[in-house]
Amino acid sequence: MPRIAPAEPPYEPRIAEALERIMPPGVPPLVLFRTMARSPRVFEKVFAGGLLDKGPLSLRQREIVIDRTTARLGCEYEWGVHIAFFAERVGLSLEQAAATVAAPSTAACWSADEQALIALVDDLVDRRIITETTWTALSAHFAEAEILEAIALVGYYHTISFLCRGLELPPESYAARFPPGRS
Repeated sequence: MPRIAPAEPPYEPRIAEALERIMPPGVPPLVLFRTMARSPRVFEKVFAGGLLDKGPLSLRQREIVIDRTTARLGCEYEWGVHIAFFAERVGLSLEQAAATVAAPSTAACWSADEQALIALVDDLVDRRIITETTWTALSAHFAEAEILEAIALVGYYHTISFLCRGLELPPESYAARFPPGRS
């Protein structure tokens, strides 16, 4: 059981509208969203800065950044939801999904631009800086707006990972689980 019980319907009108807009048809709201709904202010602020809209990165690039960030922070809840909803849609193979959890940024399953994004996540999560090597690789593949978006995604999903882990949210029934040996 999570540390804060998720809200149950009926939700406040603004929250109900947001949940309907965010969730795919027929899929109940995530435990994370329902838990944040306990504080309408937190719910609205998190979604206001959520980067949920289409940005300058492709959906695949966004998902690689999100999956690597949540995996590096040990957030199986969010990683599993994203793998379940997006891995097939963005063409992540089973090997690549697993590589977001445990493989080095230089793993052969990634293209050079994807390796640069993964190195960015690793730099920010592990060292809270971007090394010159990583910056050079990023600059070779991405425009400034794309690099800024990637940095912001790492920060945003750092926050989401803290929420999920701090609240001890149980995995969604359909979510992927970390590969064996990682938890």
